[in-house]
Amino acid sequence: MNQTEVEQYALATLPSLYQYLKLPSISAQNQGITETADWLVNRFSKLGATQVEKWHDQGGNPIVFAEFEGQVDKTVLFYNHYDVQPPEPVAEWQTAPFEPTVRDGKLFARGICDDKGELMSRLTLIKYFQEHGGLPVNLKFFVEGEEEIGSPHVDQSVVAHATDLAADVCIWEGGGKDEEENFQVTCGLKGIVSFNLHVQTASVDLHSSLASYADNAAWRLVQALASLRGADNRVRVAGFYDTIQSLGETGQKAVARLTFNDAEVKNNYGLRRPFVYADPKSELINGTTMSINGLSAGYEGNGVKTIIPKEAHAKLDCRLVPDQEPEDIVKLIRNQLDRNGFEDVNVEFLLGERAFRTDLDSPFVQLNMTIAQEVYGKAHTKLVPNMAGGGPAKQFVDSLNVPIVMVGTHYAGSHPHSPNENIRLADYAKGTYFLGLLLTRYAR
Repeated sequence: MNQTEVEQYALATLPSLYQYLKLPSISAQNQGITETADWLVNRFSKLGATQVEKWHDQGGNPIVFAEFEGQVDKTVLFYNHYDVQPPEPVAEWQTAPFEPTVRDGKLFARGICDDKGELMSRLTLIKYFQEHGGLPVNLKFFVEGEEEIGSPHVDQSVVAHATDLAADVCIWEGGGKDEEENFQVTCGLKGIVSFNLHVQTASVDLHSSLASYADNAAWRLVQALASLRGADNRVRVAGFYDTIQSLGETGQKAVARLTFNDAEVKNNYGLRRPFVYADPKSELINGTTMSINGLSAGYEGNGVKTIIPKEAHAKLDCRLVPDQEPEDIVKLIRNQLDRNGFEDVNVEFLLGERAFRTDLDSPFVQLNMTIAQEVYGKAHTKLVPNMAGGGPAKQFVDSLNVPIVMVGTHYAGSHPHSPNENIRLADYAKGTYFLGLLLTRYAR
């Protein structure tokens, strides 16, 4: 493959895919889902897919499945999602979030990084190969519409359609460059469990003068939360760390080779406090967390309203590593609250995704590393045991028995989930070439 030719082709055809970015496919608000799924079905069909289907049988937003025939009997399965985060706060966007805009060598749009841009790159590559002799290998696509709300129907869909999804390897969404411009070959995902805490201390809000004898739901909840995590930012839940799997020798060496640019990270996110752990690099790979996502209690409007709130709510999540099971973690939290004297604090399980890691010594992982070192340079290619984020990949591993690798087109300043989400055009072009070269070599 000619790198210059492929990169120029990727950039020249990019505007033809802008309609995908203009569709506000917001799963959290049930916007644009049907239209976006239909757009994908139409696009896959125009590209010559031998099979295109919308799967509804397990409930939820439709999954778009497509299959293409290649020249060699090897099959690569791609996972992507077409749903995106809400654009709010819209006032912080410099351009309209669903109006693709090129500025300073970057393409801005909601979802361009997470994760429409990577699917656009993959669609472009199909068209390129078909105009230059045909696809080197068979391709399958699993494109879901609920990733941003926890992929609640993916596990059962993968089980139900395991025969359709059968493949030799899987390339996931996500991936790109870190804060020091190192291209990352990522081989796993953390798990997650999301849950709510709620406590009620009275039937009605009370006058705050009655704090002389009446308990306060807000204080009660804050104290319960404080009992779950210590001043050292470690989780104080009995058994929370007991099942964590070791990285192993290859994983430990991979982490040692990773870089973490403290100054650049702080600048990218405008961090105003010191890092919560001494070794962020290791924590991102094999560390666990407990985060308060939101708190709500009492009067939160303008002016003064002196009350004792009758109830208080909190939303939390824990990022997990192998072999922490989401449902088990919630049970441990429930038991810890009881031991701490907070039996009245209700725990509501919302969703869970399991962590996984592909064997770092897998031949497909090593092929990705070899190609990445050719394209991006050995000094700027890093093997990452798992990313810090989550996703519904574990069921693909369990049902399909495939190695999963994450490679993509974003960079450390892409701002996924935030205003002014973007990718750099140069990264998009080179990432498309990298993937094309990977598929060509894998066919051999």
